[in-house]
This record gives sequence, C-alpha cells and structure tokens, in this order.
Amino acid sequence: MTTGEDMSPIDALDARVLELFAAEPRIGVLEASRRLGVARGTVQARLDRLARTGVVRGFGPEIDPAALGYAVTAFVTLQLAQGRGHDPVAARLAAVPEVIEAHTITGSADMLCRVVARGNRDLQRVIDMIVAVRGVERASTVISLADQIPHRTLPLVRAAAQQP
Repeated sequence: MTTGEDMSPIDALDARVLELFAAEPRIGVLEASRRLGVARGTVQARLDRLARTGVVRGFGPEIDPAALGYAVTAFVTLQLAQGRGHDPVAARLAAVPEVIEAHTITGSADMLCRVVARGNRDLQRVIDMIVAVRGVERASTVISLADQIPHRTLPLVRAAAQQP
C-alpha cells in the first residue's frame, strides 16, 4: 500500500523545468521548451500543474531586503499570552512591514519571526513594535551575522524528483 508520503509530487522533467525557471525566471515557456527538448505545451502544462498543486507558489521577483536598505536580519522568538490563539497575533504582526516571516513553533517559545531592520538602532524600534502587539508577552532576539546558506529549495526539488 502506498501513502501520499511515499509518492513524489514531481518527476525528473518537473525538476528540470523548476531548475531552469529558478535559474532564469524570465526565460519564457517557448525558450524553456527549446532548451528542455520538449513541446511548449508540455512545459506550460507542467508549470500550470505545479502552480495548481502548490509546488510553485509564485513567479514574482526575489527581493533582497539588504538592497532596500534593511541590512540587519534578526530572529525573534515570542512567548504569547495563553488562551488567545496564534492567529490574532500573527494578523497584528503582519501589519509590521519589517516582519518578513512568522511561524508557530514548538518548544519554549510560541512563535518565531524573521525580521529585518536598517541597523541595530532601527532593530530596537522593530522589536518595540513587536512587543507592543497585544498577545505578545515576551520576546527574545538573535541577530544574524552572516547568511551561510541562503533560503533554498532546489536541493529539495532534486531529492523529490529522485523519490519513487
């Protein structure tokens, strides 16, 4: 018996399509089909399916916060007031532009946020905004010194394509 966890959502051609579009997001379907040696309709159908199933979440530009002047990245763990839920806090955090990710987590904290700031003094302003959010009881912050492995997904694409 096969479970959904045993089956990969992509195959080798999907992986090649994803790698090509990740490397050259503006390539276009016609040029991609030429380079991959498959029909234009095949590439388009693959992209449509990958988007429909949620494997591909978007085709927008990748934006570097540092290039926008937000050179400091920090990770903030939050302890939340019990009984109020995570969703209201997350909704309020979404109003803070410098909060670029928020995750509900296990362990001693309840939520982990990745935040950016223009500098250390600006980071204090961002943290003050976060702790002012109703439902946040305590915050602990660590500053990222260097991006050793930037956000990546292509190794997962390759691994998923090799699964049966």
